[in-house]
Amino acid sequence: MANVSVYNMDGKAVGSIELNDAIFGVEVNEHLVHLAVVQQLANKRQGTQSAKTRAEVSGGGKKPWRQKGTGHARQGSTRAPQWKGGGVVFAPKPRDYSFKLNKKEKRIALKSALTSRVAAEKIVVLEDLSFDEIKTKKMAAVLGNLKVNKALVVVGEKNDNVILSAKNIPSIRTALPNSINVYDILKYDTLVLTKDAVAKIEEVYA
Repeated sequence: MANVSVYNMDGKAVGSIELNDAIFGVEVNEHLVHLAVVQQLANKRQGTQSAKTRAEVSGGGKKPWRQKGTGHARQGSTRAPQWKGGGVVFAPKPRDYSFKLNKKEKRIALKSALTSRVAAEKIVVLEDLSFDEIKTKKMAAVLGNLKVNKALVVVGEKNDNVILSAKNIPSIRTALPNSINVYDILKYDTLVLTKDAVAKIEEVYA
């Protein structure tokens, strides 16, 4: 089992914790990690892009000139794609880009992402993270003590003071153990977990 130091909000090591190899020490499956990231980005796409084909553009009902004898190439409509104001060839239409991954594949991808953070020593475990008020400056101070810039902060349970204190810091995202995903784990440089978040992740994904 991987042994990771536990820090307090002042950035001082106060102990250590053993991470469950079934979650944080699996064999990394890069293919499934890639699929999970692609799926999440694809599922975010609105798919509302639309343009008109030559059948949908108004006008162009009259043949611009006779078929033969003008010296011009033959034309049937001024709304053909080669004309200014014409329709678009293979115009994009609203569509659904989303696709599904099996639960087992998702779980393996998530465990692989968590393992990669541990292997890269990009994981920080906090003994506790709580504030008595909503204060961005306090959250920034904690991150400064931990020497963390761009991080995904996972807390064990919903804490509005912590979540709202981090909301105005562009490089920080907060999450709960049951809402973490592969894309966010890999997007942020450091994964910051509270001790209770570690316990819940091991409980949920074991």
